[in-house]
Amino acid sequence: MDILQASDVQASTDLLRFITCGSVDDGKSTLLGRLLYDAGMVPDDQIAALKRDSRRLHVDADEDLLDFSLLTDGLDAEREQGITIDVAYRYFQTGRRSFIVADCPGHEQYTRNMATGASQADVAVVLVDARQGLLTQTRRHTYICALMGIKHVVLAVNKMDLVDYRQDIYAAIVTEYRALATQLGIHGIHCLPVAALLGDNVGQRSARMPWYSGPALLETLESLVVDTAQSSDFRMPVQWVNRPDASFRGYAGTLCGGRVRVGDEVVIQPAMQGARVQRIVTADGDLHQAVEGQAVTLVFDTEVDASRGDIISSAGRPAEVADQFAAHVLWMSGEALLPNRTYWLKMGTRTVNARITAIKHKVDVNTQAHLAARRLDLNEVGYCNIDLDRSIAFEPYRQSRTLGGFILIDRQTHATVACGMLDFALRRSSNVHWQHLDIDKKIRGASKGQQARCLWFTGLSGAGKSTVANLVERRLHALGYHTYVLDGDNLRHGLNKDLGFTAEARVENVRRVAEVSHLMVDAGLIVLVCVISPFAAERQFARELFDDGEFVEVFVDTPLAECEQRDPKGLYRKARAGEIRNFTGIDSPYEAPERAEIHLRADGRKAEQLAEEVVQHLVGELSSP
Repeated sequence: MDILQASDVQASTDLLRFITCGSVDDGKSTLLGRLLYDAGMVPDDQIAALKRDSRRLHVDADEDLLDFSLLTDGLDAEREQGITIDVAYRYFQTGRRSFIVADCPGHEQYTRNMATGASQADVAVVLVDARQGLLTQTRRHTYICALMGIKHVVLAVNKMDLVDYRQDIYAAIVTEYRALATQLGIHGIHCLPVAALLGDNVGQRSARMPWYSGPALLETLESLVVDTAQSSDFRMPVQWVNRPDASFRGYAGTLCGGRVRVGDEVVIQPAMQGARVQRIVTADGDLHQAVEGQAVTLVFDTEVDASRGDIISSAGRPAEVADQFAAHVLWMSGEALLPNRTYWLKMGTRTVNARITAIKHKVDVNTQAHLAARRLDLNEVGYCNIDLDRSIAFEPYRQSRTLGGFILIDRQTHATVACGMLDFALRRSSNVHWQHLDIDKKIRGASKGQQARCLWFTGLSGAGKSTVANLVERRLHALGYHTYVLDGDNLRHGLNKDLGFTAEARVENVRRVAEVSHLMVDAGLIVLVCVISPFAAERQFARELFDDGEFVEVFVDTPLAECEQRDPKGLYRKARAGEIRNFTGIDSPYEAPERAEIHLRADGRKAEQLAEEVVQHLVGELSSP
């Protein structure tokens, strides 16, 4: 049947990282536990404990039966429910090879855990229950394996003992799975029938299936040839600038592609500075050359401006550089991905600001169908456009996991919210450039006799933002300043007319207002922005568009009860009646500023008093040298 070809076999002592995955109750943990047992990697005391636990949990079973799933299902909840929840990592070795295996959960709600394990694996062992055949979870896990760049899959058709070891059932499952894996771009497919509980074809070949003449699972894993090389061209992300004293400066990192020799010409990206390698330094002495996977310190023949996050590449074949990409994104947070919200993107040693500017489609991971989407929820995969605040050196994920794989981090909570795989750079990222202009905002402001500022008024609906801003503008105009008010309600009659009030629409609303206010500050004006801007992340995005000191956050802090009592537009009444959804303060949150430059406590104070407080702050700031 499915016998490994000679080209797939090697006598190897290297490390193989693999995962076990599949549907719930397919026997992943049992298979892995049996594999460890057959490989002689379970100590005697642990076998004794396994016997005790097996008798306690399976009172009516044969007393000689060992529940091998207990070797890897370490969480109490896993043992109680008989399922895998977290990714369990195990290390073992045989005379031919060392292994790190990740036992991944099968339930759909733990897709992110499975993806975490797959991101570091070279091979996936996909289990299928011979009685059930291919299920939805089988298709989902195979899709994620393909998405994460796994090129070899071992299909283990388990529980063959429960179908009387029938060859026709096995052959039908193999045919269906091969079609699925090939469709998803996986071409290294190796299949075998197993009965994990009894050990058939796990550690040793089974006599119960004479129609199968291929190797057992352990032999398959020992002999499988996996090409783990990434880029064939030299690449090394700078992890650390090594400068122990004034006489030495080197750039430390781990090669993630190709090789480098003393005398090679290299470039530091994205700045494209050229240099020649003078030394390759390690703790064990200098080397003449280094290859992928080695950690070294490179010393150049000339001084260069390089720091953590830069990429050192071959001068003849450097990596691509861009700031806009198409990428697959797997969302891993309970809070939805909102287009145009700013996150941190971390790729290798580089961290930059990033926005998902468009979700082109989301992928039904069970059927691989493309679906329209405006947001991504937990465990959903989307194909997205990403915009960075600066250019980075990269390679497509299919060529380099290190320079094509990334995570997204929430800037408020610092939680990892997504992982992603870069596909290609958008053409506009290389076609659009900044045009230099001789007249800048400092000159424009000087012609008006002022320093440009953005006063960002935030607060609940009815807090008095527009009223206070209007009074502030009147006072500033009387003092001879050039101003303009951008009011959120007024902008929704034109610029933001197409936006609703969902979380996604609010993020885009604030982004547009922030960009317009940035242009007005560039024109030398003092611009007063009045928008609820309920999310701290979007206010932070707006702040970062401006130079230090240009952005002044004004928190009009009016209690919700007073805002409801005022209710000048009748909106709170409608929201309480259920006529308006996603209304800030009622069924949509308002994240109050923690460190606003001006905090106006409006309870019991007149608008004129609040406005004067803003004017005094601003005038004092503008008059200071």
